[in-house]
Amino acid sequence: MISPDLPAALKASLEARLHGQSRQEAAARAARISDSYRSGGNSGTITSEADAIAYAVVRMPATYAAVVASLNAVMQASPDFAPASLLDVGAGPGTASFAAADAFPSLASFAAIDSNPALRTLALALAGDATRIRDLDYALGSARALLERSTGADLVIASYMIGELSDAERPGIIDALWTRTGDTLLIVEPGTPAGYQRIIAARDRLIASGAHIAAPCPHAAACPLIAPDWCHFAQRLARSRAHRELKGADVPLEDEKFSFIALTRKPATHRPAARVLAPPAVTKVGATAKLCQADGAARVVSIPRRDKPAFAAARRWDWGDGVEPPGS
Repeated sequence: MISPDLPAALKASLEARLHGQSRQEAAARAARISDSYRSGGNSGTITSEADAIAYAVVRMPATYAAVVASLNAVMQASPDFAPASLLDVGAGPGTASFAAADAFPSLASFAAIDSNPALRTLALALAGDATRIRDLDYALGSARALLERSTGADLVIASYMIGELSDAERPGIIDALWTRTGDTLLIVEPGTPAGYQRIIAARDRLIASGAHIAAPCPHAAACPLIAPDWCHFAQRLARSRAHRELKGADVPLEDEKFSFIALTRKPATHRPAARVLAPPAVTKVGATAKLCQADGAARVVSIPRRDKPAFAAARRWDWGDGVEPPGS
């Protein structure tokens, strides 16, 4: 398992590019870009180097943390997975590429796709400071066109990307992502009801195409959650001083909420029997947790303190963990 915090060298490289800029102007740029994304916009709001840097300082740590948490779940389900090649689609500043490089020492080939020139320039500059991905092959243009020309990769990642597509574009892109996947496809989206619905649509479409689920679901049945509930997770990360300044935040920690699906060509060998769907509660009586289980059901389970071995395990459960519930 790898840490959700940006590697020190990457953090230093990113913040060095902020040096000399007005923090007030950078904060205004970041706020404008964030507002655009929240209102359904896309990376077209990022048109300059200064825009790209401000956006990355604010969003890259949280996006990295969500991708790392998802990759940790992939590694738990497929501990022998050792991809040699990566394709990062909708790569932005290269966040998923850096996360995958940390997760998989086996990676030797890094390719990325995005349509934003400013984010591509920043990604290549950051990659130039990172010995693992100095030779990042970053193609600029339409995801659909570039995917059609791509040779694919063992690991394909689309993080915070499919939400920027129109409803008409999305099914074709999802099919193209899977076609280019040699082993594992990871899709990560914001942990909102809308993000979850996009994940579920991709999940259902790709299961119908023969994909196997590695994470987070312990089954391939229909999602048991009923609105207003939805499947999402949270990853806590530390905020740097620059991050706090640009976000106008005093709190030193941030919780990034995300939804994801990891699909594989062959069944995962160590998929856990259940996934923790919400923060568990530990009381004087015992531990209580909401689990999605291998039989396709979501249940609240309670483990009393008197069941010492089971309680000792359950009290360490965290939101998003893959676990073995009592009796499994």
